[in-house]
Order: sequence, then structure tokens, then C-alpha cells
Amino acid sequence: MKTNRDIKSPRVRVISEEGKQLGIYLTSEAVKKAEEQGLDLVEISPKADPPVCKIIDYGKFCYQQTKRDKDQKKGAVQGKVKEVKFKPNIDTHDLQVKVKRAKGFLEKGFKVKFTCMFRGREIVFVENGRKVMNTIIEELQDVATPDSSSKMMGRMLTMLMIPGMKDKKKQKQNEA
Repeated sequence: MKTNRDIKSPRVRVISEEGKQLGIYLTSEAVKKAEEQGLDLVEISPKADPPVCKIIDYGKFCYQQTKRDKDQKKGAVQGKVKEVKFKPNIDTHDLQVKVKRAKGFLEKGFKVKFTCMFRGREIVFVENGRKVMNTIIEELQDVATPDSSSKMMGRMLTMLMIPGMKDKKKQKQNEA
């Protein structure tokens, strides 16, 4: 945003700090008017004809804008993805622990990415990894739905689970 002497337009529409229109002034006159009040002339809408400028405290304006941006980022926690990694020959109890942990993440609203890592000759037994993924889907069907079927990416089998029930019918059955 351009301020004070950086504004190149010969004429500007000036708005006061309270939001009242003061009229169309020469840029030099508008800057003087802002300086008399101890404030800055800030170009708000440069594409308008004539450009719209507001008399405000520019430092305070920047501070409020960054504060507003931070507040918007605080509400964006939902987009994060948590990852749960395991091997295809995982023990049933270990799998239950990982599923319980993932269930907690899903209930908090996070997406969960399950990754089955194959090492060495384990890559020959991809079906074991798919069986584990199907077990996870069955365990979490009341809390989440798979975003897509499991996919092989190099030596890893991955699947993304999104919070929410698969069918609304199942939700109604659980409530009854």
C-alpha cells in the first residue's frame, strides 16, 4: 500500500478516520490535511477513479492487519494431517494401540495418513499390508472414512482417513 508522498495520482478521494467522505482533493492537499491531524494518508483502492485514500494511523493499521491474519490462522487447525506408520507384520496389540491413537486424532478433527512401510523382501507380501489397512478401516468405520483406497508409493502403502461417518444410516443405527 502506498502512503503519503508515495501516492502518484494528481487527485484522490479522501475518507476520514471515522469513515466519512471528505471529498476529492489534490494529493498534496490531502497529505497536508493528514499531517495536520498527525496521521497518514493511505491509498486504499488504487484502481478507482480517482483513487480512494483514507486518513489513518498507518502503524496501527498494519498492526491490526497482522493481528487479523493471525486470528484467521488460529482457526485453520483442521487442515493438518497426522501420520501413523507401521510395518506389514505388525502384532495385533501394537496395531490396536496405533488405531486407538489415530482415533483420538480423528475425534479432534485431524486427518490421519496411515503408512505401511515395506523393508527388504517384505515388498513381496504387499497383500499383508493391504490386510492391515482393511483392518484399520473396519476399526475406524464409526469415526472416519477413507479418502481413497490404499495406494503403493515406492516401498510404502499409504491411505488417508478423514473424520466423519461413511453413511448417515450407520450414524442413525448407533444413536438408536
